[in-house]
Amino acid sequence: MANIKSQIKRNRQNEKARLRNRAVRSELRTVVKGADAAAGTENEAEALRMAMKKIDKAAAKGVLHKNTAARQKSRLAKRIAAASSDS
Repeated sequence: MANIKSQIKRNRQNEKARLRNRAVRSELRTVVKGADAAAGTENEAEALRMAMKKIDKAAAKGVLHKNTAARQKSRLAKRIAAASSDS
């Protein structure tokens, strides 16, 4: 346990940020799974748009690195396109 005031405060801040980031990541995974499930259906475009939006927001908040966000968006688009062409 830290005994320096600034480190005690930093620990509190880090814990708040960790919980906030965990919530964002969890929501992100949920939306991406929903987009994958919606592939080939009539609401595919809307689900993909929402997933892309959430990924961009996570990158803007600093939860994801911008290159990680770009990679996730690219892979998601490829999966959706492949699933759409199959069905």
